[in-house]
Amino acid sequence: MLRFVCAFALTLAAMALFSAAPESSAAGYNSSVPENDVEPVEQSMHEFMEYVFQPAYLRLKQSMAAAPADNKGWKAIKADSLTLAESCNLLFSRAPEEGRADWNAHAKASREKGAALYAAGVKKDFAAAGTAWKAMLESCNTCHRQFENGKHILQP
Repeated sequence: MLRFVCAFALTLAAMALFSAAPESSAAGYNSSVPENDVEPVEQSMHEFMEYVFQPAYLRLKQSMAAAPADNKGWKAIKADSLTLAESCNLLFSRAPEEGRADWNAHAKASREKGAALYAAGVKKDFAAAGTAWKAMLESCNTCHRQFENGKHILQP
């Protein structure tokens, strides 16, 4: 009987705790953060690219050298392609005043190509992944040619 009373008391306590928890949006995101509160931590675009994009690119370059032999290899492709694709969303808030429309078009294209690479990784389709990988890099390089005078050209 004591066990039943303790279990009942714990259940009531848990119910009270969860009902008192703050509500979140349906998607599970904290809705108290203002939507327009995007502020770069690092102002230098070079530093931003070097520490956000470059590590994932370098790992992905190794992962894409040959078809993955196991799930661990596919997970690496999915993780880094998703990181790169989602990181392209951060580029929209960093668009320069001059050339903003072109910058945003390059960011969108790179994000879409990165999303295609991620989707190919999910399907474990190495041929499609290779095509998307090269297309994503070309999108990145098109931006680098315009905004970096052709420096930092990425190789598959």
